[in-house]
Amino acid sequence: MSTYNQLAADIIANVGGKDNIKSLRHCITRLRFQLKDESKANDSYLKNKEGIITTLSAAGEYMVVIGEHVPDVFKEVSRQLGREAEEDAPATFDDEKKSSLVDRFLKLIMACMGPTLNLLSAAGIIKGLTVILTMVGIPTDSGIYMLANAAGDALFFGLPVMLGFNVAKYLKIDPYFGFLFGAALTYPAIQGVDLNFELFKINATYISSFLPVFFGLLVAAPLWKFFNKRLPNAIKGFLTPLLTLIIAFPLTFILIGPIANAIGTGIAVGMDFLFVKTPFFAYVILGLLWQVLVMFGVHGILAMFAFYSLLEGNPSALLAATGGAPWGIVGITLAISLFAKNDNLKRTSAPSLASAVIGVTEPAMYGIIVPRKILLLISCLAGGLGGLIAAIFSMKAYTFTGMGPMALLGSINPDDPQILPIVLIVVVPLVAGFLLTKVLYKETDDTKVQNNISDKSTGVEKHGASNRVISIQAPVTGVVKSVIKSSDEVFASEALGKGVVIVPSSDTVFALISGTVKTVFPTGHAIGIVGENGEEVLIHVGINTVNLQGKYFSPKVLQGDTVHAGEVLVDFDKGALEQLGYNTEVMMIVTIQMTF
Repeated sequence: MSTYNQLAADIIANVGGKDNIKSLRHCITRLRFQLKDESKANDSYLKNKEGIITTLSAAGEYMVVIGEHVPDVFKEVSRQLGREAEEDAPATFDDEKKSSLVDRFLKLIMACMGPTLNLLSAAGIIKGLTVILTMVGIPTDSGIYMLANAAGDALFFGLPVMLGFNVAKYLKIDPYFGFLFGAALTYPAIQGVDLNFELFKINATYISSFLPVFFGLLVAAPLWKFFNKRLPNAIKGFLTPLLTLIIAFPLTFILIGPIANAIGTGIAVGMDFLFVKTPFFAYVILGLLWQVLVMFGVHGILAMFAFYSLLEGNPSALLAATGGAPWGIVGITLAISLFAKNDNLKRTSAPSLASAVIGVTEPAMYGIIVPRKILLLISCLAGGLGGLIAAIFSMKAYTFTGMGPMALLGSINPDDPQILPIVLIVVVPLVAGFLLTKVLYKETDDTKVQNNISDKSTGVEKHGASNRVISIQAPVTGVVKSVIKSSDEVFASEALGKGVVIVPSSDTVFALISGTVKTVFPTGHAIGIVGENGEEVLIHVGINTVNLQGKYFSPKVLQGDTVHAGEVLVDFDKGALEQLGYNTEVMMIVTIQMTF
């Protein structure tokens, strides 16, 4: 049995079950689901499940952040969903035709480029090492240099062949036809020479290109499927690729390829304009916002353009601009690990620091930085300083060499190697993150609230970190117990926060504090309030009453309303709920840490 068998089962169940999953893929730290209905996902359970860092939703995907073990979890989830995991394509479990054209196009690009990234990293490291060889005096005509250079360049030389295989596989045609198609486009004898036709000449080069084979196979795939469906079984094995090739290959080489190359040139020119004409704006803003983009899981869209440039053999300013941001996270987590007094926080910081050093910042982001606004601000400032260093030295990534320290090799300019910019883009964000955290972060404002729960129906007292006492009125009359005695296992586990459970003797819920209504669930069974001192509380009426779709609940407030302690929030029909077999316990939970 897989180590991740139970975790995978819990994930599937709490994203709404197998029938709610349209597709699944993964990136370096997270599972990325497309769900039919995201409201079916149980955020609270997943966020507090051991083995899961957090969940979030962005760019049409529901993401379950796992960390470095995500490939293994992905394989187990895919297995339980009835399909063996494939690293080079999303595991699709439903028809995706309902998704937008843009979403489908982006997923196709990412799925086809994704399998090349590890190989690109390996080849890039070798290319970086060849630069170091020249720096230490190894001549470029020496055997060791020439072999290393060949190993580093091979991926780019044969790129259309590899990508042709990936694209064809994703489009559900024979991947070896994609291999053949890419090989035909890059046949040496027809690269960069005049090909004479009756009415015109064409001169094109497709070695180290991506878009020509990509767009060419988008045209070839429907032809393949058309012929494969209609030709007799006895001859379609060879006739389908023959007919597809003699139509799609010339069309791509003569027409589609030049257009695709022009698009690639336009992308490169646009990127160059941003980073050459407005360097401080482009570099610094991107550095400032990079960790926020990572936090929401949309950084991959921008990274796609950077990888495209590298695959085309062009250096990427975008990767250089964001290269300092992870080192800012290292500085922040290092400061926390050294100076934090809270044992839980200190324990969290150690593995997060180790992960950040190798370039995986999500554990630190979600576990330490995002819940603390000042640390999130510091991470942005540190990333911006990294962008500033990149702007001052006009840094670029010349190849992709992975993450963490290995990523630095890719930023060494092979024509003019300089070590100072590489050192500064690490040291400046790291030191800034460390010092700003040491000076600005006050742990006394961040300790968890210790809840002294009085077993009375008249009120509950909460003691904050500064020993200031806030009196919280009971939201409903009845018998008050610790929330750990709730019949709901999620609330009882205190995964959502500490609080009380009340067995109600009435059917009117009152505001327990004065403040602003943050949330009114559409069904009316749950209301969140932000108090005047920043405390956040959730009132949840009944267990599984969300299934009633609002029946028997009558909310009296709207989101954004200002309420006073004792004001009526919602009426509910206690008798009707109990007659239907629903547990009517009312949970009152402090959902976040209170600061004073």
